[in-house]
Amino acid sequence: MTTQQLVERVDQLIQMGNDVWSTRRSSEYSRDYVDSGLMKGFRSVSLSFIQQVYGDKHPHFAEFAADTEYCYTDDIERGLGILKAIRSEIEGGWLFTVKGLITAEVFADFIEMAEHLLESGYKDPAAVMAGSVLEEHLRQLCNKNGIAVTRTKNEKDVPLKADMLNSELAKADVYTKLDQKQVTAWLGLRNKAAHGEYDEYNEDQVRNMISGVVEFMARVAV
Repeated sequence: MTTQQLVERVDQLIQMGNDVWSTRRSSEYSRDYVDSGLMKGFRSVSLSFIQQVYGDKHPHFAEFAADTEYCYTDDIERGLGILKAIRSEIEGGWLFTVKGLITAEVFADFIEMAEHLLESGYKDPAAVMAGSVLEEHLRQLCNKNGIAVTRTKNEKDVPLKADMLNSELAKADVYTKLDQKQVTAWLGLRNKAAHGEYDEYNEDQVRNMISGVVEFMARVAV
């Protein structure tokens, strides 16, 4: 889902919250309240959205769950405030920035493992691991730029191959044609390693591949 689609969905939820707010009623015995059925529906779909985007461990999820537990007007006000903050984060690009940082940390661990394998004399698994990190980075770039990573075949979503992702990213000017050619070469080396064509490349080529992938990922970041 692209940034624009996420923003549009938050706008829908905010409008839903405003509709709940419009049902507010005064009570002489307690705080003002809103329609309980509409409030529960608003709370349910909003929590579902927040969980899908941020996960259920994120403060936004915990705060929204706690602050919208009842059907008082201040509950709907707090819920709307959280959704507006989320909208601001997404529109400002902070969501993808945070996800990119987490992804970078995970990728760094795998790259370190690939370097360790290479230095230990295992060039083939090192090439496969570096290539796998590169492929996942391409998928993350596609997600960031609204490029499909699957194709429907026989009513099922089938993941696109790395070469196709590479082509689509270059076509969308996410990176240059020169980058595309280099990525194609790295993917080719990874495929040779994965298919047992071990004599088709050497340790130096794998070492250059790993350093090149690291530089590429830093320059064309998620």
